[in-house]
Amino acid sequence: MTEPSIKTTVVGSYPLPTWLAAYPSVPNLRDAILVVLKTQELAGLDVISDGELTRFDVNHPETNGMIEYFVQPMSGISSKMGRKDVDDFRAQQGMGFRTQPAAVVEGPIGEGEMDLPSSWQMVKELTAAPLKFTVTAPYMLAKTLLDRHYSDLPSLTMAIAEVLRRQVEAIDAPVLQVDEANLTGNPEDATWVHEPINHVLDGARGERALHLCFGNYGGQSIQSGFWASLLGFLNNLHVDHLVLEFARRGYDELEVFTDLREGIALGIGVVDIKDNEVESPDVIAGRIQHAVDLLGEDRVKWVHPDCGFWMLPRSVADRKMQTLVAGRDLFLGQTAG
Repeated sequence: MTEPSIKTTVVGSYPLPTWLAAYPSVPNLRDAILVVLKTQELAGLDVISDGELTRFDVNHPETNGMIEYFVQPMSGISSKMGRKDVDDFRAQQGMGFRTQPAAVVEGPIGEGEMDLPSSWQMVKELTAAPLKFTVTAPYMLAKTLLDRHYSDLPSLTMAIAEVLRRQVEAIDAPVLQVDEANLTGNPEDATWVHEPINHVLDGARGERALHLCFGNYGGQSIQSGFWASLLGFLNNLHVDHLVLEFARRGYDELEVFTDLREGIALGIGVVDIKDNEVESPDVIAGRIQHAVDLLGEDRVKWVHPDCGFWMLPRSVADRKMQTLVAGRDLFLGQTAG
């Protein structure tokens, strides 16, 4: 079957099924992942995910496992911390939305007990549909840590990137997506952050993607800034496509991406995940049309929600996925006509 010229996907997360939260077990986790995969298949998405349920941890619902799942298994990192550790972390800039560090860096960082390939292997056997595998960016992970070893953010970030690189090299996902939700509010670091992110992306065996948003912490944006501040960073990436937030912010900044270098396909957020109202197919099609009119059909190749669905009710997330596909199909039908 011919692939559509614009593909639909999710960013990654899906609302936690209540029975998994009530009765967490390996069999229930497998059942929940099956439900999430099948729901996305039935919605008609072109590339799906496990809903990031392999990260599930009842102790960290506020971040959907986006941080602790990655950092705490690493060697050189301790989850034990005292009052001074918490106070020192709170004195750091740019992380005011967290009350304490995810962990403390006490020595050289290594893979430790991290085993992302096993999580991938568990999921890939449950569906024949194209899958993406998501990992949190090394910069965002580094910003959540209290560093008592490297004393230098770029060095800490690259150490984390090396661990992630070794892990993703063993993952044969059709799409490997790196998620970064902190750099948008700290563009002064954009001059060097592409290097550790590229180190991770270069380990991918499939298509390489980067997701950038302005935060989805408890359903709230926690970063402020502008896409124009990150254009140089984006042009330095070893990436095949971007997965960017737009629906919540509006589309006034789309014109910035006329200067995006050739070879990078653009993914446009056309579904607002911070609102329970379900967009109509007409609204979705109109947002796609606007982006294509401005940037050209050779640039806009993906449409998706702004960010993960994990904060929404399942019924809302399911209908948003359905209308995402219906809106994309409506746009392609109008274009063909």
